[in-house]
Amino acid sequence: MYAVLLLAILAYWLTQGLSGLTSFANSGVMLTAIIVFSVCALAWFALLVTSYVALGPNKLNQHGQVVTGIVVGVLCVAVMAPFGVVAGTFMTAREAVRGIFPSGADSDGQPVAQNPADPWDGKDRVNFLLIGGDAAGNRTGVRTDSMNVASIDVKTGNTVLFSLPRNLQHVRFPPSSPLRKQFPNGYMAELPNGGLLNEVWQYADENPQIMGGKNKGPRALMDAIGYTLNLKIDYYAMMNMYGFAHLVDAIGGLRIRVEQDVRWGGLYGTAGTIKAGDRKLSGEEALWYGRSRVNSDDFSRMSRQRCVIGAFAKQATPTVILANFTKIVGAAKRMAQTNIPEPLLEPLMQLALKVKDAKITSLQFIPPDFYSGRPDWVKIRQATRKAIQDSTRPARAQTANVSASPNTTATPTKTRTSSTPSETPTRNGQKGSAKSLDELCGL
Repeated sequence: MYAVLLLAILAYWLTQGLSGLTSFANSGVMLTAIIVFSVCALAWFALLVTSYVALGPNKLNQHGQVVTGIVVGVLCVAVMAPFGVVAGTFMTAREAVRGIFPSGADSDGQPVAQNPADPWDGKDRVNFLLIGGDAAGNRTGVRTDSMNVASIDVKTGNTVLFSLPRNLQHVRFPPSSPLRKQFPNGYMAELPNGGLLNEVWQYADENPQIMGGKNKGPRALMDAIGYTLNLKIDYYAMMNMYGFAHLVDAIGGLRIRVEQDVRWGGLYGTAGTIKAGDRKLSGEEALWYGRSRVNSDDFSRMSRQRCVIGAFAKQATPTVILANFTKIVGAAKRMAQTNIPEPLLEPLMQLALKVKDAKITSLQFIPPDFYSGRPDWVKIRQATRKAIQDSTRPARAQTANVSASPNTTATPTKTRTSSTPSETPTRNGQKGSAKSLDELCGL
């Protein structure tokens, strides 16, 4: 029976591959697996103990009874351990899923599609807002210092990553947002140096009377960014910055090409230096690689954050995740927040497998093409539309991917591809031909 079970698992793995594992993302399936593997563990325990009793150990002398009892105990542990580990893993995963993902769509979110064959409800693309928050015990509220929109083709997994500056000023809101009436000319447009994008979440949370309810920060930020890009933001996922460091440690670190020394800590970088070269960064180093402002600016940070996200997407393979599953789940459970409903977790995992092997391109709204102090909203939307159109073209027809600073003029320009980036991802003002994250970040 044991051999048959192992062969059945092997056959399932060979026929279904990694995609077959996504079915276990369902909470009900996980509960069934917990029960089945727990029963199997108890059944093997009962089989060994009853067999031992049937053999009549009382016929042995005291020494023989002690020795055979120890042998049977070791056998019990040996045959129960695999079932216990699997059942415990499923239990940990189920608790994390129920703790992170809401059971259904929230009042501000997308309704869950009723057709399992079409979980994305007929959409060709689904747009996720990925947020890095800086909440901490010594800070009030949440500032969203890292904001990226991942626009994913549901058929191919090809992804365009849109990076928005934290200091993008006076963003507009759609007519459906309560903040449109509050700020008809843009978020705090009356303040020449205020009204930053990373303040929108906290403002909405602190003014429930305007938003029509509590905890509307995610909705306000999704509205603002969606309106800016002319995209419908379907879902968001926020990871506390320090939680991301724990995630990086959980997968054993991130390999990143550091183009030039990055100092971090305070105004002068006294805490440490991440040396240039191909490095494997710890969680703390990866966090500060993306956050350091020493001899840098927000736009350079955005470039580095984009590389960290790309590296995580490439290097957090299913094998790595399974090997470090408990650590990863523990970090995510403590630090993650999302409005992705639990019923979408299985199709989300299937989509993630596509993204892992697909093309990821990037567009940053930074100078000299985009100025956060006086944004050209039409130009931003045109660049967004072009980036998505380029990502859908066949590889041989596409002369370039999406760059950090794409050419968005109306007149066509010649582009060329290059095996290496013309500028480093840690410098501001990247120019030249468009490139994928693999090229920009040396992934």
